[in-house]
Amino acid sequence: MYLMRIGAPGAEKPAARVDENTYVDLSDVVTDFDEAFFGSGGIDRIRPIVAERIAAGELSPFNGERIGAPIARPHQILCIGLNYSDHAAETGQAVPDEPILFTKSPNTLIGPNDDVRIPRGSTKPDWEVELGIVIGRRTSYLDSLDRARDAIAGYLVVNDVSERAFQMERGGQWAKGKSAETFNPAGPWLATTDEIGDVRDLEMWLDVNGVRRQTGNTKTMIFDPYFIVHHLSQFLVLEPGDLINTGTPPGVGMGFDPQVWLQPGDVMELGIQHLGSQRQNVVGPR
Repeated sequence: MYLMRIGAPGAEKPAARVDENTYVDLSDVVTDFDEAFFGSGGIDRIRPIVAERIAAGELSPFNGERIGAPIARPHQILCIGLNYSDHAAETGQAVPDEPILFTKSPNTLIGPNDDVRIPRGSTKPDWEVELGIVIGRRTSYLDSLDRARDAIAGYLVVNDVSERAFQMERGGQWAKGKSAETFNPAGPWLATTDEIGDVRDLEMWLDVNGVRRQTGNTKTMIFDPYFIVHHLSQFLVLEPGDLINTGTPPGVGMGFDPQVWLQPGDVMELGIQHLGSQRQNVVGPR
């Protein structure tokens, strides 16, 4: 299934995407795609409902409604840094021996086509197309990669927008450069794990103003999604609906010579194979 949330911010309704033109409305059976939904086996519960409604032709057309992030605001957004060897090289940093973990404020989460706002005092805003993992059940101290695979609810596209001056020049505290409002566009849908053949071989791309900036594939990850979930579970409890951003391939603005930074009026377009695409306008500070 492909889970979506459709509607104005704060009033999104849960749905299942059928194709580019139609979806199944689930707002009468699901409150939201949130911690309670994932933690109570919600994906398995709605599968027969979605199938029945598709068979009965109970489909709703997309009519230009806003698409929200496919999950409600999570308990936490966890991020893995420098998870592609070629991205580490372009930033001049060593390939890590184990996953680098930092956090991102959960209120950075926005829809895939919402505006990205540059924060006050920003001088080096940057882009990062990434594969996102959503956790499907409360998880800690997993004893195998197979158990980690079973703990994943699905995958989605995220743009881990970053402010490099805040991140690198204000005490080296990455969360400062990652947690500005609007800095985590997500979606357009959450693909459940059965929809993805091999999550370790998905094409990724990102354009700025129609110019290709990032081209990559998840097969060049240093630590794959199963390893990441297993590893994190040894240090903290993962809650249902938690989001993990798994790192970006090369082509970020800080890796160019001269470096390239986002400006108000820029347009970012990005996507991952089987997971859809996003489009964000960049706007100035409040």
